[in-house]
Amino acid sequence: TEAIGLYNLGQSCCLNSLLQVFLMNIHFTGILRRITVPSSPMQRKNNVPYQMLLLLEKMQCGKCKAVGPTDLACCLAAHRVKLFVQHDAAQLFLTLWNLLKKQMEKPELVEELHDLYTICIQEHLACQKCSFEVKTNSTMLTLPLPVLDANSHRLKTLEECLQYFFHPEELTGQNMCFCQQCERKTTFVQSMKLVHLPQTLTLHLKRFCFERSSHTHKLSHCLPFPQELDFSEILTEDQCQADDSEKASWQYELFAVVAHSGSTSCGHYCAYIRSLTECKWYCFNDSQVCQVSWDDVKCTYGHSSLYWTETAYLLIYMKKHPQ
Repeated sequence: TEAIGLYNLGQSCCLNSLLQVFLMNIHFTGILRRITVPSSPMQRKNNVPYQMLLLLEKMQCGKCKAVGPTDLACCLAAHRVKLFVQHDAAQLFLTLWNLLKKQMEKPELVEELHDLYTICIQEHLACQKCSFEVKTNSTMLTLPLPVLDANSHRLKTLEECLQYFFHPEELTGQNMCFCQQCERKTTFVQSMKLVHLPQTLTLHLKRFCFERSSHTHKLSHCLPFPQELDFSEILTEDQCQADDSEKASWQYELFAVVAHSGSTSCGHYCAYIRSLTECKWYCFNDSQVCQVSWDDVKCTYGHSSLYWTETAYLLIYMKKHPQ
């Protein structure tokens, strides 16, 4: 039951932080424990779900304060995941999840994994000259939330970021779309509507800003996030495409924060995770694990003048009352 650290194999802090977030999620490990064990030694060596299960069992032996994820790292390298390099946590999270989904043999487990993490969005495109409208449903693993608005003004809270993400946008000028009904390019209004939220919801704060000069810099300004989040209170009726029973389950509690410190070229990741069995917060910093308070977690809000400070990058929320 004791929280166990993971040794840094050489710039593996991003991988370690994400593995802790996966393996501290009892809903995910419930799926992982039911995988089919590959038959041959080579298949077992290169199977990401199986190697993750072995790591979980190694961590739960309780004999060490930290263990090395060497076998899993080698398995990932066989699937072209680079080792000993700086990773972006949002991209690596997507890579790990896709490998897990691809290599789980049981269709029912793939479906459970999909349901546990994926968000369903409906994109609306409406011509402003006629009644022509296009609606497209799509799934996302994370909600990529801007931390600046279109005028580069800082968004001040997580709720503001969510409202801005779902705010309708007018497509004019070079962004106009071809209307099949008008038979020419016209002004459209593009809007996103929320259809379904998963049990484990991942929000990606877009802290890394890409400029035309191909230079990337980090946006470190303060952005508070709450312990509890109710999407039915944050979004308007026009921003939702869901029935009342779906909306009733949109109450969330913060489960984990993957935080980044340093610059874009030289940084470090750690994870703050709330134990679902003990309801205590822990900081997982590679092999070092310690119990922390909510005030410690709030230190990842960010600070305008401290660019090297620790800032939240991924926020993972869990449903308070899953259906």
